[in-house]
Amino acid sequence: MNKVALVEAVQKSLGTSKADAERAVNAVIDGIKLGVKKTKTVQLIGFGTFKVASRKARTGVNPKTGQKIKIKASKTVKFVAGKALKELV
Repeated sequence: MNKVALVEAVQKSLGTSKADAERAVNAVIDGIKLGVKKTKTVQLIGFGTFKVASRKARTGVNPKTGQKIKIKASKTVKFVAGKALKELV
């Protein structure tokens, strides 16, 4: 499912216009982004948790040349599915 399909699903579920459904989806996504940026964790009970994770610096290999390269430490966002979502799948 992509964002367009998600907007359509929200539209059908709420019985609103497509524009209202898209605003709702965008508001939820923006809220998750803001929450992760501010508090490093967004927990949605029954769905899952978005949290910031750190990646250590490491050595990688350029697949084109086979040359070893250094990859800097970075931060990323990880999603851990909640119990209800795991049982659904």
